Amino acid sequence: MKNKKLNVVHVWKQLEDLVVPRLHLSVHDRAVYSHLLRRSRLEGRLELRFSILWLARGACVSGWAARKAVRRLVAKGALRLAERSRAGHVVKVRLPEEIRSVGAGKIAACAAVRVPSVVNGGDLEMADFLETRALRPAIHAREGGRCFYCLRRLTPMVRCLDHVVPRVRGGRNGYRNLVSSCAVCNSQKRERRAEDFLRWLCREGRLSAGELSGRFRALARLAAGKLRPALPSPSQRDREKGR
Repeated sequence: MKNKKLNVVHVWKQLEDLVVPRLHLSVHDRAVYSHLLRRSRLEGRLELRFSILWLARGACVSGWAARKAVRRLVAKGALRLAERSRAGHVVKVRLPEEIRSVGAGKIAACAAVRVPSVVNGGDLEMADFLETRALRPAIHAREGGRCFYCLRRLTPMVRCLDHVVPRVRGGRNGYRNLVSSCAVCNSQKRERRAEDFLRWLCREGRLSAGELSGRFRALARLAAGKLRPALPSPSQRDREKGR
């Protein structure tokens, strides 16, 4: 079967906006998936044969990290393992929209319905900021371009949305539970309570005592609904749709 012509910009936006946050990809997972995607589907190949050594060099990770990342990506449905032997691995790298747990098509459909109702005065408390693509930039903008946890300056390539209260603990996708985060903090926090993770950052020297106190105050304000994001205007929403 011939590979369809891909819109690379669209694929990469889906990777950043859908795959990374919904599959909770670590920094290593992200590097490995991006490298395999680049060398397979973006070059018109449905399957790719590779060695762990080749993958580790290309993704700039250790061999152990590359092997673990491949296993996690297979388990999460981002890769389909066709063959594994001493000669190497053969995998099919799934596009973001082909990963069942991501459901890019459903998310796009939901976004088209939900955004107008919220922007035009709907219930902000009920808005799903993770699944509504046009609302996600509002969370990043609210944090002023910095990671909510470590205060590191972010760029669009290394930022993601993180649940303050993890989904497994009942956390929702509302603006009170989503923050802009760097990929490192997103990976390291995992299912820890935000307060515990912030204390750990302080012990590691990534936050000062004063910054830790400020982060605790920000958490309290977030939970109280005092850190409301600025919603996109209709013109901004139209531009986002046209991309």
